[in-house]
Amino acid sequence: MQCLSIDKVSIGLIVNPVAGMGGAVGLKGTDGQAILNKARSLGAKPSAPAKAKAFLSDLNLTEDCMHLVVGAGNMGEDESKSLRLNVSVLGEKKKETSAEDTREIAVKMRQTGVTLIVFCGGDGTARDILQAVGTVIPVLGVPTGVKMHSAVFAVTPQAAARVVLRYVAGELPLREAEVMDVDEEAFRSGRLSAELFGYVMTPYEPHLIQANKVATPITESELRNQAAVAVFVIEKMKPDLIYIIGPGTTTRTIGDLLDAKKTLLGVDILSDKKLIAKDVNEKQILETIRGKKARIVVTPIGGQGFIFGRGNQQISPEIIRQVGLDNIIVVATESKLGSLRGSLKVDTGDSRLDEDLRARKQSVIADYGVEYLVSIE
Repeated sequence: MQCLSIDKVSIGLIVNPVAGMGGAVGLKGTDGQAILNKARSLGAKPSAPAKAKAFLSDLNLTEDCMHLVVGAGNMGEDESKSLRLNVSVLGEKKKETSAEDTREIAVKMRQTGVTLIVFCGGDGTARDILQAVGTVIPVLGVPTGVKMHSAVFAVTPQAAARVVLRYVAGELPLREAEVMDVDEEAFRSGRLSAELFGYVMTPYEPHLIQANKVATPITESELRNQAAVAVFVIEKMKPDLIYIIGPGTTTRTIGDLLDAKKTLLGVDILSDKKLIAKDVNEKQILETIRGKKARIVVTPIGGQGFIFGRGNQQISPEIIRQVGLDNIIVVATESKLGSLRGSLKVDTGDSRLDEDLRARKQSVIADYGVEYLVSIE
């Protein structure tokens, strides 16, 4: 790797230690102390530290031209020291951290003149970074949250490391990237209310940086296509199987045609074409499928292409492995599939599982009787 100059480049790292804890337990976010407490009561475990370490492990800090500046304690220091990295620390070590701590550390990084701020979190963390630095310093997100609608995130922690290395080497341009967030209260009630909060500057590499989430257009032809896909899936359903149905308008149509009142933004379970569990979490899914054969039905995130790891963390790596890769059903209308340029994405949090998924082509049902084999990146 070649450096931008003869001086060391300082890279800032801020970890939101509670980001993503609401995903597997079905809370659709972790904004606010009350929701965090509820997530913990449901058995939620932190996922951000492991993803921060995955990012750092792929970041070549042996180079003389790069130095890491991190948040204190569990906001970056702990993960760095566990990998025996020599870093500078900003802020105070705390047992419980807040959005204010994120903003304060980001401001200090701005003041110390870091070249790039990398943060591990979701859309809420992106908003905090935006408030602290605006467009003064480039920003890159390592995806560790539940809601990741913003265009500031790398597709995986490993991809984030590659972006940093290429940016430091002067190989990547900057672009304005949208910082989006949703109303979590509305989200938990099944309403998606997204808002644009502003822009940050982000290194850009189209294969490594995710796009912002794009809503499926509500047109007559799109609705007909969704219905045709749903009918085809329903006709192929077997009475002796459990069906784990992920969020989305296309998957919800399956429930609509069965009069099952499926949730739009949650994960539901069907058996014998009837809804047997609604808006479930990882634990409930595991209990339901124990000792039984099951299939997973998901639809890719519009504009991004993720089938796992964005908004459906309830369908965990353990569940995917237990169900089996050959029992994954992906549905997407022709227009959505076309917008994804012929590829899907995964970021399950289990790198070996991601590799196993990427090693195969995935069948995608795009219309009645129409299926395509699609690559997974």
